[in-house]
Amino acid sequence: MEELLENYALNKALKSKTGNINIGLVGCGSMGQEIAILISKSGIDLTFIEVSEEKVQHSISEIERQIDNIISHWGMTTSDKRAIMSRIKGSIKFEDLSECSMVIEAINTRKWVPNQPIRKEVFKKVEEVVSDNCVLVSNASTIVISDLATGLRRPCRAVGVHFISPVLRNKIIEVNRCKNTNQETMLFLKRFVRMIGKETINIFGSPGNISTRLIVPMINEACELLMEGVSTVAEIDKTMKLGYGMQRGPFTMADNIGLDKLTKWMEGLYNEYGDIKYKSSPLIRRMVRAGLLGKKSGEGFYIYKDGKKLEKNGTIFNLGQVPEKA
Repeated sequence: MEELLENYALNKALKSKTGNINIGLVGCGSMGQEIAILISKSGIDLTFIEVSEEKVQHSISEIERQIDNIISHWGMTTSDKRAIMSRIKGSIKFEDLSECSMVIEAINTRKWVPNQPIRKEVFKKVEEVVSDNCVLVSNASTIVISDLATGLRRPCRAVGVHFISPVLRNKIIEVNRCKNTNQETMLFLKRFVRMIGKETINIFGSPGNISTRLIVPMINEACELLMEGVSTVAEIDKTMKLGYGMQRGPFTMADNIGLDKLTKWMEGLYNEYGDIKYKSSPLIRRMVRAGLLGKKSGEGFYIYKDGKKLEKNGTIFNLGQVPEKA
């Protein structure tokens, strides 16, 4: 008997809930892949844009790998995977976004750049091919959405939406409107957030949202404690986890974010507010230069090996590394 999409576990209950909404995604790196899985898992069709066919195929392979990892932890079934992948399409042509109800910009810039000309250009390219009712979203966490919307014919449909990693497990999405964002855009966004099973956190035009502005000073202060020799990485993390009920301590959080990405956030916030609490710690800058970017590079404040997080025994002067014997 032929296997039908309608029989997949995720499909029947979700189809009526999502209606005819189609989502576009520009940029399908590590964050884009998490966003793609979340949206398609919720029964919504998604088209992502990458710069080359090779990048498209790489993103699809990485999405499948992430889903396989979820399956191995009993979080999904193989039927769920087939249903999810059937809803995801990759392309190199912006024209393939023409039928989208909303397009999310999630490009990965190597460093923070004032006014973000690349992101502005993405917004303009998207606006050229979508309908007047399509909502335009940026996932950039430290950019003022009104800055990105300045070149648009209809800035009223632009809004910032911050997906917090791990995207599937996190319960909230920060929605950051600019002064021009209209009510129709906000109503659509709130409906979309409910569809994907999250709660909306409303923010009014502030770069950095709530989450980034709170965690950046905490991570910087944790680095100060470490450099002063007050305590160790593990003990500082344990204090915040057990003492204050945080899911992760500041150093584990930094490693999960990626120290290179964290540095971009810090540069953006420091440029916007000029407050020293946002200026990246010299320890973090040294680690980025040394390629110790956190979990994704296998080493940051901790070492990551065979799926396990291991404490480092070296001194802070050697970035926690044990010097090799001569």
